[in-house]
Amino acid sequence: MKLKNKNKKNDYFRLKRKLYLYILAIVMASVAFVVSLRLFILRRAVGDWIVRFLENSFDLRRPDAMKIYQYSIRNHMEILIYVAIAVSILILCRVMLSRFAKYFDEINTGIDILIQNEDKPIELSAEMEFMERKLSTLKRTLEKREQDAKLAEQRKNDVVMYLAHDIKTPLTSVIGYLSLLDEAPDMPVEQKAKYVHITLTKAYRLEQLIDEFFEITRYNLQAITLAKKHIDLYYMLVQMTDEFYPQLASNGKQAVIHASEDLTVSGDPDKLARVFNNILRNAVAYSEDDSVIDITAGFSGDRVSIVFKNAGSIPEDKLAAIFEKFYRMDDARSSDTGGAGLGLAIAKEIVVQHGGQIYAESDDNYTTFTVELPALPDLDDKWGS
Repeated sequence: MKLKNKNKKNDYFRLKRKLYLYILAIVMASVAFVVSLRLFILRRAVGDWIVRFLENSFDLRRPDAMKIYQYSIRNHMEILIYVAIAVSILILCRVMLSRFAKYFDEINTGIDILIQNEDKPIELSAEMEFMERKLSTLKRTLEKREQDAKLAEQRKNDVVMYLAHDIKTPLTSVIGYLSLLDEAPDMPVEQKAKYVHITLTKAYRLEQLIDEFFEITRYNLQAITLAKKHIDLYYMLVQMTDEFYPQLASNGKQAVIHASEDLTVSGDPDKLARVFNNILRNAVAYSEDDSVIDITAGFSGDRVSIVFKNAGSIPEDKLAAIFEKFYRMDDARSSDTGGAGLGLAIAKEIVVQHGGQIYAESDDNYTTFTVELPALPDLDDKWGS
């Protein structure tokens, strides 16, 4: 807090210094004006000029003009001085305010650049350098968010287009094989079984693609809310690997869990299960055949760490983008495992909602996904709530 306040003082230092200089200039100018005015009025030549002015303007005798000068000016010199001081300060304050108004005009211009999203730099006076930096940072942040939103929208449109195109393939196959079965009721049993099996496989793929359309809709319309409970993490991981056994076994793969059987964590069981399922599905899809996927879970300081490690490499440029919405690996479209590119993006949001973090690392041989969650529940969480 002290450092923050100190930074604020440093930010306003140049502006305050200029304000102090303006105030000092006003005071000195006012004093100089009043002193000059007093000396000017007290000069004999000035007094004679005022007396002659009264004589000529009002046809007065000199003694009468001198009395008027004495009583109206010389005897009220202090009042005239105070009036002169007030007038000089008002005039100089008006000048100072007009000078300071330019700072607000500059800030207003900078805000207009942000609102209108103009492609030009924000430039303020030297005294407002700290505000220029902040507005420029805000401008870059808004530009990045806009670019990210456009990129996400473009990816979404691409995914929808890809899915719409990909749906035609299994649908055409389903219609084609069903037409063959309908046209040849006396087809040999073995051939009929083969066609039925192919049709069923294509129908499952069609169902998967339709589910991905719903996934996109749910992502756009639903906010992630958590219902935290006391979770048996080891049992959750075992149950998950059992569910993936058919996909693993078909390619000679296996998932091995390295964790204590009494390992627990506080969180939303449905949401965390979705996180681990998305990561394991990704590992199953992109790991090498006849390989082992290691799942290691345990305490790491004040956090519970869950690490998924599989044989296979992800290029560095793709590794940095896999948690972005609607991002899919280049070879995802060519495989039956290619999804809408939302799994890892949703997983990241869920982990962040839990107060944790998720990240991926890859080298020439292995890829690891790490999920870190708080080891202790929030103070306002209740076990089993």
